[in-house]
Amino acid sequence: MNKKYALFTYILLFLPYSFLCLLIVTHSAQAKEHEIRYRLKWLFNTSVAGDIYANKAGYFAAQGLQVNIKEGSPEKNAINELELGRAEFGVASADQVIRALDKGARLVVLAQIFQVNPMQWIYRDDQPEIKTLNDLQGKTIGITFGGNDETIMRTLLTKAGIKEKEVKLSGVRFDFMPFFRRQVEVWPVYRNSQGVILQDKLTKEGEAVRFFNPAEFGVNFVANSIITSEEMLKEQPQVVEKFLTALLQGWEAAMNQENETKVLAAVKALDKNTDARIMQKQLASTRGLVLAEAEAKKIGAIDMPAWQQTEAIMLQAGQIKRAVQVEKYLQVR
Repeated sequence: MNKKYALFTYILLFLPYSFLCLLIVTHSAQAKEHEIRYRLKWLFNTSVAGDIYANKAGYFAAQGLQVNIKEGSPEKNAINELELGRAEFGVASADQVIRALDKGARLVVLAQIFQVNPMQWIYRDDQPEIKTLNDLQGKTIGITFGGNDETIMRTLLTKAGIKEKEVKLSGVRFDFMPFFRRQVEVWPVYRNSQGVILQDKLTKEGEAVRFFNPAEFGVNFVANSIITSEEMLKEQPQVVEKFLTALLQGWEAAMNQENETKVLAAVKALDKNTDARIMQKQLASTRGLVLAEAEAKKIGAIDMPAWQQTEAIMLQAGQIKRAVQVEKYLQVR
């Protein structure tokens, strides 16, 4: 009897502790699942204000998520990070996504932040205005060889029937001097970052500028969009929904002018080198790109025809080997 009593007592004492350990382990596993790694396309700046503000203002925390937002770079792009299991979500442009799909990547697009591609060209106001594509003839045009701006420009020239010998395509890098010295007339910029900086600098020197926007000439090349893996969407749909909900709430709040002071402070904490006055102009420019057609679309709306056009352009340019039917990977809400 004593042995049976001792065994019974041992079981009573052991089981609660065992059960408690199981609860702790389970809770830790669940908590770890909600620690999200989010890889941006580029560095912290005003063009990712919504991403930064979603974290700073507590929108992720309200969904029970702990999000680690990481800067991007050519070496650490979101698609590679997803494939290597180093991130759960990321930011990529349509050309990056389509190239990856062509190579067999298993990705899905959750939202499209920019309704207008920030990739545009800047030129001085004292030059003839580019009203039609034929006005590009005879100009020295800057492009990043191998970049999506090269694909966009070549598409525009083909659309206008302009032969390459009728323009001068000049390779560009991070040095703006060829533009300042007027060696290159039409210079590629991200409208809401370098575009603001160059415009401000030239304005101080008494020179006005214009921007050439490919979308106004029928070429809609999709820019920054939110991506995740097919595996993540399938295995953790609730986490995906919570992340996307919080992120879009952050972008909506960040684009609201009433929150401008708080948004700029959040960005400034991570981007200490950009002048506050420039940052304010960059935010205004970003707002215009994100809220374009806001009456007809919600923030994050996916423009399927623009994605299909981007794929068609890339296929025609030989940048992908086959049609990937990108519409199958778009999570249109």
